[in-house]
Amino acid sequence: MPATSPAIEDYLKTVYAHTEWQPDAITPKVLADRLGVAPSSVTEMVKKMAAAGLVSHVPYGAVRLTDAGRAQALAVVRRHRLIETWLVREMGYGWDEVHDEAEILEHAMSDRLLEAIDERLGRPVRDPHGDPIPSVDGTLQRRPTVLLAEAPAGHKGAVVRISDRDPAVLRSLDEAGIGLDAKLRVTDAAAASVTVAVDDRAHALPRRAAEAIWVTA
Repeated sequence: MPATSPAIEDYLKTVYAHTEWQPDAITPKVLADRLGVAPSSVTEMVKKMAAAGLVSHVPYGAVRLTDAGRAQALAVVRRHRLIETWLVREMGYGWDEVHDEAEILEHAMSDRLLEAIDERLGRPVRDPHGDPIPSVDGTLQRRPTVLLAEAPAGHKGAVVRISDRDPAVLRSLDEAGIGLDAKLRVTDAAAASVTVAVDDRAHALPRRAAEAIWVTA
Protein backbone atom coordinates (compact mmCIF):
# COMPACT_ATOMS: atom_id res chain seq x y z
CA MET A 1 0.00 0.00 0.00
CA PRO A 2 1.54 3.36 -0.98
CA ALA A 3 2.41 5.76 1.81
CA THR A 4 0.22 8.42 0.20
CA SER A 5 -3.03 6.42 0.09
CA PRO A 6 -6.19 8.17 1.37
CA ALA A 7 -6.57 5.49 4.06
CA ILE A 8 -3.10 6.08 5.46
CA GLU A 9 -3.62 9.84 5.31
CA ASP A 10 -6.82 9.50 7.34
CA TYR A 11 -5.05 7.39 9.96
CA LEU A 12 -2.12 9.79 10.25
CA LYS A 13 -4.40 12.82 10.53
CA THR A 14 -6.51 11.14 13.22
CA VAL A 15 -3.47 10.14 15.28
CA TYR A 16 -2.10 13.68 15.02
CA ALA A 17 -5.40 15.40 15.82
CA HIS A 18 -5.93 13.30 18.95
CA THR A 19 -2.85 14.72 20.66
CA GLU A 20 -2.92 18.23 19.21
CA TRP A 21 -4.91 19.73 22.09
CA GLN A 22 -4.30 17.20 24.89
CA PRO A 23 -1.30 15.06 25.91
CA ASP A 24 -2.61 11.48 25.98
CA ALA A 25 -1.56 9.28 23.06
CA ILE A 26 -4.26 7.53 21.06
CA THR A 27 -5.05 3.86 21.61
CA PRO A 28 -6.08 1.42 18.87
CA LYS A 29 -9.61 1.30 20.32
CA VAL A 30 -10.03 5.07 20.21
CA LEU A 31 -8.52 5.12 16.73
CA ALA A 32 -11.07 2.53 15.60
CA ASP A 33 -13.92 4.54 17.15
CA ARG A 34 -12.78 7.80 15.55
CA LEU A 35 -12.44 6.25 12.11
CA GLY A 36 -15.55 4.08 12.37
CA VAL A 37 -13.72 0.87 11.49
CA ALA A 38 -13.27 -2.53 13.13
CA PRO A 39 -10.43 -2.96 15.67
CA SER A 40 -9.00 -5.72 13.46
CA SER A 41 -8.72 -3.24 10.58
CA VAL A 42 -6.84 -0.80 12.82
CA THR A 43 -4.45 -3.54 13.93
CA GLU A 44 -3.63 -4.44 10.35
CA MET A 45 -3.22 -0.84 9.20
CA VAL A 46 -1.06 0.14 12.16
CA LYS A 47 1.26 -2.78 11.38
CA LYS A 48 1.62 -1.55 7.79
CA MET A 49 2.23 2.01 8.92
CA ALA A 50 4.82 0.87 11.46
CA ALA A 51 6.59 -1.14 8.76
CA ALA A 52 6.64 2.01 6.62
CA GLY A 53 8.22 3.99 9.47
CA LEU A 54 5.22 6.27 9.99
CA VAL A 55 4.19 5.21 13.52
CA SER A 56 5.63 3.44 16.53
CA HIS A 57 3.47 0.91 18.30
CA VAL A 58 3.61 -2.01 20.71
CA PRO A 59 0.80 -4.60 20.85
CA TYR A 60 -2.24 -3.24 22.74
CA GLY A 61 -0.34 -0.01 23.42
CA ALA A 62 -0.64 3.56 22.21
CA VAL A 63 0.02 4.59 18.61
CA ARG A 64 2.52 7.44 18.14
CA LEU A 65 3.74 9.23 15.06
CA THR A 66 7.37 9.04 14.06
CA ASP A 67 9.05 12.15 12.68
CA ALA A 68 8.24 10.95 9.16
CA GLY A 69 4.66 10.21 10.14
CA ARG A 70 4.24 13.60 11.77
CA ALA A 71 5.55 15.38 8.66
CA GLN A 72 3.09 13.50 6.47
CA ALA A 73 0.24 14.07 8.93
CA LEU A 74 0.91 17.82 8.97
CA ALA A 75 0.77 17.90 5.17
CA VAL A 76 -2.70 16.32 5.27
CA VAL A 77 -3.82 18.61 8.10
CA ARG A 78 -2.63 21.62 6.09
CA ARG A 79 -4.75 20.52 3.14
CA HIS A 80 -7.82 19.89 5.27
CA ARG A 81 -7.71 23.19 7.11
CA LEU A 82 -6.93 25.31 4.06
CA ILE A 83 -9.86 23.71 2.26
CA GLU A 84 -12.17 24.42 5.20
CA THR A 85 -11.03 28.03 5.24
CA TRP A 86 -11.55 28.36 1.50
CA LEU A 87 -15.04 26.87 1.68
CA VAL A 88 -16.09 29.33 4.39
CA ARG A 89 -14.48 32.45 2.94
CA GLU A 90 -15.02 31.90 -0.77
CA MET A 91 -17.81 29.36 -1.21
CA GLY A 92 -20.38 30.48 1.34
CA TYR A 93 -20.27 27.43 3.60
CA GLY A 94 -21.02 27.67 7.31
CA TRP A 95 -18.31 26.59 9.76
CA ASP A 96 -20.53 23.67 10.75
CA GLU A 97 -20.72 22.40 7.14
CA VAL A 98 -17.13 22.20 5.95
CA HIS A 99 -15.59 19.19 7.69
CA ASP A 100 -17.12 16.44 5.56
CA GLU A 101 -16.46 18.33 2.32
CA ALA A 102 -12.81 18.83 3.29
CA GLU A 103 -12.51 15.13 4.12
CA ILE A 104 -13.25 14.37 0.47
CA LEU A 105 -11.35 17.19 -1.21
CA GLU A 106 -8.14 16.83 0.81
CA HIS A 107 -7.33 13.58 -1.01
CA ALA A 108 -8.04 14.92 -4.50
CA MET A 109 -6.71 18.47 -4.60
CA SER A 110 -3.38 19.06 -6.36
CA ASP A 111 -0.51 20.87 -4.69
CA ARG A 112 -0.73 23.57 -7.36
CA LEU A 113 -4.38 24.31 -6.60
CA LEU A 114 -3.74 24.22 -2.86
CA GLU A 115 -0.92 26.75 -3.24
CA ALA A 116 -3.20 29.00 -5.31
CA ILE A 117 -5.90 28.82 -2.64
CA ASP A 118 -3.37 29.58 0.11
CA GLU A 119 -2.12 32.63 -1.78
CA ARG A 120 -5.64 33.88 -2.56
CA LEU A 121 -6.63 33.61 1.10
CA GLY A 122 -3.57 35.59 2.20
CA ARG A 123 -1.67 32.69 3.79
CA PRO A 124 -4.06 32.16 6.74
CA VAL A 125 -2.57 30.72 9.93
CA ARG A 126 -5.81 29.26 11.34
CA ASP A 127 -8.96 27.66 9.98
CA PRO A 128 -12.58 28.68 10.73
CA HIS A 129 -12.50 26.74 14.01
CA GLY A 130 -9.20 28.20 15.22
CA ASP A 131 -7.07 25.16 14.46
CA PRO A 132 -3.63 26.27 13.28
CA ILE A 133 -2.85 25.73 9.60
CA PRO A 134 0.66 24.29 9.18
CA SER A 135 2.93 26.09 6.75
CA VAL A 136 4.51 24.16 3.88
CA ASP A 137 7.46 23.29 6.14
CA GLY A 138 5.19 22.16 8.97
CA THR A 139 5.50 25.26 11.18
CA LEU A 140 2.51 26.01 13.44
CA GLN A 141 1.47 29.16 15.27
CA ARG A 142 -0.29 28.46 18.55
CA ARG A 143 -1.05 30.38 21.73
CA PRO A 144 -1.19 28.90 25.25
CA THR A 145 -4.76 27.84 25.96
CA VAL A 146 -7.00 26.29 28.58
CA LEU A 147 -10.10 24.20 27.98
CA LEU A 148 -13.16 26.23 28.98
CA ALA A 149 -14.59 23.25 30.86
CA GLU A 150 -11.48 23.31 33.10
CA ALA A 151 -11.28 27.08 33.58
CA PRO A 152 -12.13 28.32 37.09
CA ALA A 153 -14.72 30.96 37.89
CA GLY A 154 -13.23 34.39 37.26
CA HIS A 155 -11.05 33.27 34.35
CA LYS A 156 -10.96 35.77 31.49
CA GLY A 157 -9.83 34.93 28.00
CA ALA A 158 -10.45 35.10 24.28
CA VAL A 159 -11.77 32.12 22.34
CA VAL A 160 -8.87 30.52 20.48
CA ARG A 161 -10.36 27.29 19.20
CA ILE A 162 -13.74 25.55 18.94
CA SER A 163 -13.83 21.86 18.08
CA ASP A 164 -15.74 20.99 14.92
CA ARG A 165 -16.57 17.47 16.09
CA ASP A 166 -20.20 18.34 16.86
CA PRO A 167 -21.87 20.62 14.26
CA ALA A 168 -24.82 21.14 16.60
CA VAL A 169 -22.50 22.74 19.15
CA LEU A 170 -21.10 25.05 16.47
CA ARG A 171 -24.61 26.15 15.50
CA SER A 172 -25.64 26.80 19.09
CA LEU A 173 -22.51 28.86 19.76
CA ASP A 174 -23.12 30.82 16.56
CA GLU A 175 -26.62 31.66 17.77
CA ALA A 176 -25.18 32.80 21.10
CA GLY A 177 -22.65 35.02 19.36
CA ILE A 178 -19.68 33.04 20.65
CA GLY A 179 -17.01 32.61 17.99
CA LEU A 180 -13.28 32.92 17.55
CA ASP A 181 -11.69 35.86 19.41
CA ALA A 182 -14.83 36.47 21.50
CA LYS A 183 -13.78 37.75 24.91
CA LEU A 184 -15.47 35.99 27.77
CA ARG A 185 -15.35 35.67 31.54
CA VAL A 186 -16.27 32.53 33.45
CA THR A 187 -18.84 33.49 36.08
CA ASP A 188 -19.82 30.01 37.25
CA ALA A 189 -18.07 26.68 36.67
CA ALA A 190 -20.76 24.26 37.81
CA ALA A 191 -20.62 20.52 37.16
CA ALA A 192 -23.44 20.46 34.61
CA SER A 193 -22.73 23.73 32.82
CA VAL A 194 -20.35 26.66 32.56
CA THR A 195 -21.75 30.17 32.67
CA VAL A 196 -19.80 32.83 30.81
CA ALA A 197 -20.28 36.55 30.30
CA VAL A 198 -19.79 37.82 26.74
CA ASP A 199 -20.38 41.53 26.11
CA ASP A 200 -22.14 41.71 29.49
CA ARG A 201 -24.56 38.96 28.48
CA ALA A 202 -24.62 35.70 30.43
CA HIS A 203 -24.67 32.38 28.62
CA ALA A 204 -25.06 29.04 30.40
CA LEU A 205 -23.16 26.57 28.22
CA PRO A 206 -23.79 22.84 28.60
CA ARG A 207 -20.76 20.79 29.54
CA ARG A 208 -20.37 19.38 26.01
CA ALA A 209 -20.09 22.91 24.62
CA ALA A 210 -17.58 23.96 27.29
CA GLU A 211 -15.51 20.89 26.43
CA ALA A 212 -15.33 22.06 22.82
CA ILE A 213 -13.94 25.56 23.50
CA TRP A 214 -10.35 26.59 24.19
CA VAL A 215 -9.58 30.07 25.50
CA THR A 216 -6.37 31.95 26.14
CA ALA A 217 -4.63 30.81 29.28
